[in-house]
Amino acid sequence: MASGLGTRFGGNKLMTELGGVPLIQHVLRATDDLFARRVVVTRHPDVARLCDMRRVEAILHDEPLRNDTVRLGMEKMADCDTVTFVQGDQPLVSANSLAALLRGAESHPDCIWRASFRGTPSAPVLFPSWSFDELRSLPPGKGGGVVAKAHKEHVRTIEVSSKWELFDVDTHDDLRILQEHLASEIE
Repeated sequence: MASGLGTRFGGNKLMTELGGVPLIQHVLRATDDLFARRVVVTRHPDVARLCDMRRVEAILHDEPLRNDTVRLGMEKMADCDTVTFVQGDQPLVSANSLAALLRGAESHPDCIWRASFRGTPSAPVLFPSWSFDELRSLPPGKGGGVVAKAHKEHVRTIEVSSKWELFDVDTHDDLRILQEHLASEIE
C-alpha cells in the first residue's frame, strides 16, 4: 500500500530517506522471499520505478480513494489464498513479524491476522480468501479495516517485538522521531 497523497507530509514521503534508504525500500526488503507475489499499488512514478528495479510489480494509478487502491491490488491477487496489506510508510516492520502473520494463517486459515503491540491491533493485516469480495467492494474512501471490524470474531493478532515496527511516518515530525529512535539504538 503506497498510494497516499502524503498531504500531512507535504508530498511523496515514500521516497524520503531513512538511514540512506527510501522508506518504501525498507518495507520491500522486509517482504523479500516471504510472499509468492508482491504488488505495490502507488500513485508515485518514482515509487513504481524503484519497485521495477527491485523486480516487484507496481500498479501506477491516479484513482482518488483508498478503496480504489485496495480494489486495484485485489484485482492482481484474485488467485491467492491470502493477501497481506503492508503499508509503505512503516519502514521498521520486520520480516519476522510478517512471517508470524503467515504462520498464523497456516494454522488458522479462516482468520484475519493483524500485527499488534501490547494488545493494540494495527497493520500489517493478512486477509483470507473468503474476505476478497468485501475487500474489492469497500465503501468509498475506506480500507481493509472495515472488513476486519465487520468480522471481529475472525480477527487474531500476533504481537510484534516493538512499537516501532508499527510506527508509520505521516509527518516530518514522525520522520524526525523515527530518526532519533534509530540514532539512540546505535549509541
